[in-house]
Amino acid sequence: MGIMDTLAGRQQAVSAEEVAAELQPFLVEGETVERAFRVFRDLLVFTDRRLISIDRQGVTGKKVDHRSIPYVNITMFSKESAGMFDLDAELKLWIRGFPEPLKFEFNKDAPINDVYRVLSNHILAS
Repeated sequence: MGIMDTLAGRQQAVSAEEVAAELQPFLVEGETVERAFRVFRDLLVFTDRRLISIDRQGVTGKKVDHRSIPYVNITMFSKESAGMFDLDAELKLWIRGFPEPLKFEFNKDAPINDVYRVLSNHILAS
């Protein structure tokens, strides 16, 4: 993980505690952050209740789009692991009401299997 991964737009793991403090105004009572990944100024956050995608827009990043996806609305998900010549992994999420999946790229060192496990635990347990 480094500057090249950041410039390529790939996800990098960040501290769940750091993100929880930043998201405190948005979390409901008792909600906890389990995993978080950062790309440039954007965040992809997995809580115990939902997936939160935070997209900072514009030059200053003051305009921010917060997208909250309850796990119950994720109808299908897949992961493509990094290979020998493919240096990144990809997560796809199909959301109820949207024809195309959301796509997120992770660098080869990101814990994509852990993310897949988090999704599995939340989606398949309901």
